[in-house]
Amino acid sequence: MLNRVPDLDSLQLLLNVAETGSLGRAAQRHGLSQPAVSARVQTMERLVGFPLVSRSTRGSTLTPAGALLAEWGRGVLAAAEFLEAGIGSLRSEGARRMRVAASLTVAEHLLPGWLVQLAATHPGTAVSLTATNSAQVAASVLAGTADVGFIEGPDLPRGLQEQVVARDRLVLIVPPGHPWARRRSMVEAADLAATRLVQREPTSGTRTFLERALAGHAPLATPLLEFSTSTAVRSAVAAGAGPAVLSDLAVRDDVSTGRLVQVAVRGVDLRRRLRAVWPVGTRLAPAAADLLSVGQRKGPA
Repeated sequence: MLNRVPDLDSLQLLLNVAETGSLGRAAQRHGLSQPAVSARVQTMERLVGFPLVSRSTRGSTLTPAGALLAEWGRGVLAAAEFLEAGIGSLRSEGARRMRVAASLTVAEHLLPGWLVQLAATHPGTAVSLTATNSAQVAASVLAGTADVGFIEGPDLPRGLQEQVVARDRLVLIVPPGHPWARRRSMVEAADLAATRLVQREPTSGTRTFLERALAGHAPLATPLLEFSTSTAVRSAVAAGAGPAVLSDLAVRDDVSTGRLVQVAVRGVDLRRRLRAVWPVGTRLAPAAADLLSVGQRKGPA
């Protein structure tokens, strides 16, 4: 089982190569010799069955397949960090526990910073975080398996009360070779609605918000591909699959490095509210209330 999956340390090493552009600098960062790093990369390549690193006199870069594996590995490493933090929380005797469920945009790009800030004021509170789509977040809060949730979708299920904690906007992204990447004019909302996009799954907040925003312009085209994470959507777009619409928070780094191109859209407002939710008739615990306050202070506004 999982006989082609590199271990966590090897995935971190691959990310170090991508970030430094050099096997030697990656070796220094990882605390290994350069020959040891080369050997680890070769072992990974034999394991997965395709080249990961392209070497030249100017340095080392990841192959397209290696870059895709590194992007997926980044999510695996983030999940491992959450797992390690959760295990540590469970081993802390007498620690107060707060269960948080959050949509992926909030969980991946906002909550880590908020929780660091919260730890300064509530050091005895252990937080367990579940990252999923907005529909599942709401279901978890209603079922009592989460004390507070964070959603990005436009709907508020019955039985929940809400508080806006931040705002973001959706943006249109394409691979650098796409015709829209070179156009001087904005993409019209009707053209966007009629285009087959790489999409999140139907119950995601991002997908639902986009469908509502474009509903008045044209019948929405059938998705080109569907994925359950923003990371997979970004990777598919970068590989040339086609356009997608995701949170600016999720694509900002890829756009700044040129891996993806952001294209302006005219005729539709893609700004949205990110909201905390909890059951009607209940009061938030002090730590949860403070977490909402941290989110409102730190944004994005």
